[in-house]
Amino acid sequence: MTDEDAQEIIDKAKDIMKDILNRISPDEALGILRQLAKNDKRVEEEIARIAADIIRDVDTEAICEDVFFVLDGIDVHELWHRSGSTPYGYVSPEEMADEMIEEELNPFEQEVFRLIELDMLEEAKLACMGVLKGIYKYSHESKSEFKDWAADVPGECFDHLLAEWEKRCKCEKHIREMDDFIKRECSSWAK
Repeated sequence: MTDEDAQEIIDKAKDIMKDILNRISPDEALGILRQLAKNDKRVEEEIARIAADIIRDVDTEAICEDVFFVLDGIDVHELWHRSGSTPYGYVSPEEMADEMIEEELNPFEQEVFRLIELDMLEEAKLACMGVLKGIYKYSHESKSEFKDWAADVPGECFDHLLAEWEKRCKCEKHIREMDDFIKRECSSWAK
């Protein structure tokens, strides 16, 4: 075997490894990280540091836009399809609109609560601000036909998330900062 043949085999092996790394599933990647962390304490600490850095990168404006986008994208035809007579009884369009908005907001709310559970209160506050601002923006700027069926729901969701966040946060400084944010960014819903 020549040096060129050996190098070709090495290069092919590297390409196969790159291909594998680009094609593993999220579950497989998590399994690999867990195994690496289990085998080496320094690697575990590095994984935790990198994860914390990624989680701490909260962009309030991006969250606001994401919330607005998902709410504004709710299709009124889906509302009509899901409401009315069902095998379980009648579901009014207004009730279904409420449910559909809550379904879209749930992942955002869960992320806020996850950050609180991780004791990342600053990040939770910023994420909550983004969600609240997105709901407010949807309520005030959306031209969606769907929104007409859910006139009061955005405000109710806003109040519910804010109350849940305050109950779990328990940090007076963050609560004051949230109040200031709402007065500035969501003024007509400030209390």
